[in-house]
Amino acid sequence: MLGIKFLFLRSQAKMWSLQNLLFTICIALRWVTNAGGVIRVMGYLGNQVKISCPYGEGYESYEKYLCKNDCGDDDVLITTSNPRKTKYMIHDDKRARIFTTTVFNLLSTDGGKYWCGVTRNGADIYTEVELKLVQDSCCDTVTKIQSYEGYSVSISCTYESEYQNNLKYICRGNRPSTCLQQALVTSEKKQNGRFRLDDGNILRIFTVTTGSLVQSDSGSYLCGVQRNSDLDVFSAVQLEVQEWCCVTSKKTSGTAGHPLTLQCPYPPQHRNNRKFLCKGDHRNNCNDMVTSQSRFTLRDDVSSSSFSVVIRELEAADAGTYWCGSDSQWRVGNYVKIELSVVLPKHTSTVPSTVETLGKTIPSPVETLGKTVSSPVKTLGKTPTQIPDAALYAVYAVPAVLLPLICVLVVIVYKCKHYKAKGDNAVMNRNTLKEEGLEEVMGAAESDIYGNQDVVMYSKKQTSKQHARNHYDDEDDPDYENFTTEEIYCNENFHQANRR
Repeated sequence: MLGIKFLFLRSQAKMWSLQNLLFTICIALRWVTNAGGVIRVMGYLGNQVKISCPYGEGYESYEKYLCKNDCGDDDVLITTSNPRKTKYMIHDDKRARIFTTTVFNLLSTDGGKYWCGVTRNGADIYTEVELKLVQDSCCDTVTKIQSYEGYSVSISCTYESEYQNNLKYICRGNRPSTCLQQALVTSEKKQNGRFRLDDGNILRIFTVTTGSLVQSDSGSYLCGVQRNSDLDVFSAVQLEVQEWCCVTSKKTSGTAGHPLTLQCPYPPQHRNNRKFLCKGDHRNNCNDMVTSQSRFTLRDDVSSSSFSVVIRELEAADAGTYWCGSDSQWRVGNYVKIELSVVLPKHTSTVPSTVETLGKTIPSPVETLGKTVSSPVKTLGKTPTQIPDAALYAVYAVPAVLLPLICVLVVIVYKCKHYKAKGDNAVMNRNTLKEEGLEEVMGAAESDIYGNQDVVMYSKKQTSKQHARNHYDDEDDPDYENFTTEEIYCNENFHQANRR
């Protein structure tokens, strides 16, 4: 009985040992299968790369490491026992049975062959890793796209048929290493703000559309397709967003209260289109002036492929930016941008004069009868008023006419003083006085004062007439013979002045 029990226990032990052996062989074979392949990893110079190494079941608690060359003690770069260093970091995901080593700040010397190792009592288990480094830039071929402010643009990105189910995305810049992390939109989240991604699997093209473009949208873009075991696939796009332009851009000005005409050319194929003129700082936000303002009249000239807008009685508020065109879709190249400024008219003009105000004199010459005369006006604390041109003409024209008469009076006064000095009782014959005295006075005026031929001739005629009249007076009216020179030419004020 005891022998039978011993034999049973012995057979059980052999079976248990056989199961352990088979289990160990299976694990070893499985690991050899995994370790038999080469893990190929690609990275970008100046960035970081992750090297992921799987291991078999049962080795969760074993130490893992990454090494180079022959994996001697000096070739071990990092282990799970000491998981963080300056250039390396290692993490063991025991549930997934994958440990991952991150290599930072990649240099060209970091490329080459590595080994993922699992420490055990016998020979360690190794998996070969091949690390290849490339420049962090893309690409040799660049697709150029051009659009305009306010418009939308579609960027088409092609890919291989094997990547139909892979993640697609687009990013700004030309650095593939960070493109996915900085993606503007992806095929998982098709809409993100202004950007939308549509994937046409059959055509193997995905399209990214964005609207309301601004000039800052210009730049480099990368279309990316994610790959699990290798670097992502990229294609490069260069987008140029230009300022919205027109047929021409010009500046013009007008005077308030006066009419102004604005000229606007258009393409010949738009002869039947509706023409318009709108006002606003930007074409996307402007008001149609022809329909809203009765002062604006539009006239189309089909023969010259242009239209004009007449503004009646220009106002100061009319100044600003105008857009005239013939395409309601606002396609580029069909418009004129006009910068209009309005000048206020000058209603009065100031007549220059010499103004003396509180001791300060401002000279202003006035030309009268071929000579420059200064006309000072004194105003103490008062502001000089503006004199209309017509009034100024009258002020200066009247003295010019009276000047000869004033001079004659001066000569007469002078002769009165002369005869007064000879004696108050000198009596002359009236006819003789009229002939000699008048001739002498007028002769003096002619030669000494005026030097004017017209005045001399006038004086001689008057003298002749006076002779005839004196002759008639001598015959018919002799009662005036005893009149003195003073009584004829001088008045009472003159006598009083001489008596003093």
